[in-house]
Amino acid sequence: MGETMPEIRAEMRLPTQQLRDDLPFFTGVLGMRLDMIYPADDPEVAVLSGHGLRLRIQKGAVEAPGTIRILTDDVGAFPARRLTAPNGTRVEIEALNPPLVLPATDHAFVVRRLADQAPWVIGRAGMQYRDLVPSRLGGAIIASHIRIPDGGPVPDMVHFHKVGFQLIFCVKGWVDVVYEDQGGILRLHAGDCFIQPPEIRHRVLEASDGIEVIEIGVPAEHVTEIDHDLRLPTPYLRPDREWQGQRFVHNKGANAAFHPFRIPGFEARDTTINAGTKGVASVMVVRPTGPAPATKHDTDILFTYVMSGQMTLTGAGKPSYRLTMGDAFVVPPGMATQYIDTTPDLQLLEVTLPGDFTTTVL
Repeated sequence: MGETMPEIRAEMRLPTQQLRDDLPFFTGVLGMRLDMIYPADDPEVAVLSGHGLRLRIQKGAVEAPGTIRILTDDVGAFPARRLTAPNGTRVEIEALNPPLVLPATDHAFVVRRLADQAPWVIGRAGMQYRDLVPSRLGGAIIASHIRIPDGGPVPDMVHFHKVGFQLIFCVKGWVDVVYEDQGGILRLHAGDCFIQPPEIRHRVLEASDGIEVIEIGVPAEHVTEIDHDLRLPTPYLRPDREWQGQRFVHNKGANAAFHPFRIPGFEARDTTINAGTKGVASVMVVRPTGPAPATKHDTDILFTYVMSGQMTLTGAGKPSYRLTMGDAFVVPPGMATQYIDTTPDLQLLEVTLPGDFTTTVL
């Protein structure tokens, strides 16, 4: 016979001056269940449970009253969004699944150069992050240069992001990822990209030495949640499934066709992300074919990362910037810019939100 696992319970202790004052609040107002109370003649301890909590309310407890956050699909079931118990415990009632808020873009001309030695910080799963848009345009976007110096298995868990848009573009090495309803392990090589639709479950498995990716997220601050129940890979292949109107995209760069770009003097390959997101965003890989004129655009966000080669970026009323591999820039709508003195090996990654917009040649 197998061994029986011991039962384990955890409690949070809160102070009270008089249980007779606190019990009606926790049971009547918050809807918690009384599980234990003692001693019978003059109760000093009560244990209650509910909303995923187990509370021990005790006379003479030395802890501060604390704050309880209750997340619910029915906020209106409580008398108010902010409550205070007789013992001083604060209670915050919040929506279980609040709508995603996309901040208005704080438009700015931004240049971020690798030579400026922006700090690398350790982020989720031990990966190193470099911020490519420090202002984050008022919270509208986060653009990160991510690397893993030493390859091998990645200590990741099945998780998902509450985002409006998320791009993973591999610029060096390879990485193995598994996604919900997308079959088995998918390997992302340099030049390839994934679109991770909002809340698709996924897990990073393994990466090569020196793997580097560019990750774009909208909005800048978004929640990552762990899914402790789903096992990946899932047994289904559903390429047409949509998450909030977006499909998963795995675009492979090898042998992709280039076509004339929105800026004369350049050509680009379409990663099909504009179609996969129904116009939420467009992602292009761009290279020069000849001299380019000054242009301006009317999209909300235009972010560019230099993957190889060099160019000079000029902007109306701004100094010129000689850009090279690892540099990034943002051009606000309506600003005239020009890409000049390009080297033959120049290759740019351009991400625009929304994906459909107008470019004007000046």
